[in-house]
Amino acid sequence: MASVVSRILAGSVALGGGLTLMFAAPMLSAEPVVHAPAALVTVPATAKSETAVFAGGCFWGVQGVFQHVKGVTSAVSGFTGGSAATAHYERVSQGDTGHAESVRVTFNPHVVSYADLLRIYFSVITDPTTLNAQGPDRGTQYRSALFPQNAGQMKVAKAYLAQLKRAKLWPNPIVTRIEPAKPFYPAEDYHQDYLTLHPDSPYIRINDQPKVAALKQMYPQEWRDRPVLVKG
Repeated sequence: MASVVSRILAGSVALGGGLTLMFAAPMLSAEPVVHAPAALVTVPATAKSETAVFAGGCFWGVQGVFQHVKGVTSAVSGFTGGSAATAHYERVSQGDTGHAESVRVTFNPHVVSYADLLRIYFSVITDPTTLNAQGPDRGTQYRSALFPQNAGQMKVAKAYLAQLKRAKLWPNPIVTRIEPAKPFYPAEDYHQDYLTLHPDSPYIRINDQPKVAALKQMYPQEWRDRPVLVKG
């Protein structure tokens, strides 16, 4: 299974039950860091809490970054884009379920807006120019995609994607997709808070810790030292 193999080659693979196999890691690097501009189109906050779903490669890193953002009250790793019957890690890893490894982010829009989260996502989480691939991981389940949960998010996402395409910040075309909102299914327990629980995993050190460090350096006003964890 492509995802399991790639994570083994990158340094580690979770086996469940708290067990992780460790391997020597090849020379890999995280996605490139780009200081994306602030969104030109935003919408006013009308609620105290809002939910957004992001897919940008392995959900370990996506979750780990958003857990360090002020105003985020929850970030859960999971799957979206496919059916409930196939929303299981080993099945999704086959790459033919329609699911993307994704993260459901619950946040206070009066503290951090959806536009702010998009800026962080494109700056330090995903490489929007690689189709069905992020870092060492390959397959449709690792696509860079946004799943707007309401009309306001859809408006902001479309406008921001167009803004980034005009800015030409990356040498290659942006292929990040905006997909219709579909049910989100939380991933297995051993995937939750993986970055925090396994900071010395070669995969995490090489592919995800640089993203967290970039968030702290580039967006200190959005940074929180203590991550908001699923397991508390």
